[in-house]
Amino acid sequence: MSRNYFITGGAGFIGSNYVHRLLARGEKVTIYDNLSRAGAPRNVAWLRETFGETAFRLIVGDVRDATLITESSREADVILHLAGQVAVTTSVTHPREDFEANALGTFNALEAARLSERKPIVIYASTNKVYGGMEDVSLAEEPTHWRYTDLPLGCPETQPLDFHSPYGCSKGTGDQYARDYHRIYGLPSVVFRQSCIYGQRQWGMEDQGWLAWMVIAAVTGRQITIYGDGKQVRDVLHIDDLLDAYDAAIAKIETVKGRVFNIGGGPQNVISIWTEFGPLLEKLLGKPIPVARGDWRPGDQRVYISDIRKAKRELGWKPKVGVEEGVGRLFEWVRGNRDLFQ
Repeated sequence: MSRNYFITGGAGFIGSNYVHRLLARGEKVTIYDNLSRAGAPRNVAWLRETFGETAFRLIVGDVRDATLITESSREADVILHLAGQVAVTTSVTHPREDFEANALGTFNALEAARLSERKPIVIYASTNKVYGGMEDVSLAEEPTHWRYTDLPLGCPETQPLDFHSPYGCSKGTGDQYARDYHRIYGLPSVVFRQSCIYGQRQWGMEDQGWLAWMVIAAVTGRQITIYGDGKQVRDVLHIDDLLDAYDAAIAKIETVKGRVFNIGGGPQNVISIWTEFGPLLEKLLGKPIPVARGDWRPGDQRVYISDIRKAKRELGWKPKVGVEEGVGRLFEWVRGNRDLFQ
């Protein structure tokens, strides 16, 4: 039996990929998106070209509009809340906008679910930024990367929360509201603290979606600036693996509702943002890539690696797409769609 999915930010990178998957298997889908991101109209057009004009419902709306989101989601069996302000740098320059989009927007989505007679499943896309700078965790510097000295399997969900930067505060607010709405109201909610997600249809920018941005810049000949020493380490997760995790949480909702999961590539899918990623990108491009250098940016962790053992244990999920394979897929998609990036 098909479910009725309501996806905020459904025209974005993650959202449009999930909508594509859902439509391909016959689910009913409503996209709720304000279409403010440059790639959003392109993603909607792609979905319509693939599945037809009437394959899904599109509501052009903002998550700050409590009335509209509540009315629009009344028939939803699943609410996947992806919409929001996505960049740490933007949150620093426009903290009110960041708060309203993320903290208030998530509250509105949860209230819409609480007020619905269908008691929908809610999956909230949180972020590893809720752990802040993790100054209490000791690091060691290696020739090409930084590493944790006492967390060999990565940062667990038990790591103390430390909302650093307005973005960390606003996303962390939503994170804790989503968790508490299960405790207080019995809402079947799940929080995913997502690491660096990458893949096709990601219109990366310098301050958000760094891996895709560097691939796009390399293919189109744009300037790449490396902030900090380039040895900052991230665990990266291909979009297809993330979508598998969403499916797993929904399928196992009776056992995982109210839980929080770190969702990332884990220790097996780790790369430093330039000293290791740069050579991989140059190999794909077939030539050296000149870069500019800049100072460290606020909230830029030297290391973030997700401990994903809880997700493996409780969701029966693990990443399948390795870094080289995933980056290669993204590189070929960008190269094959250069005209989209002019």
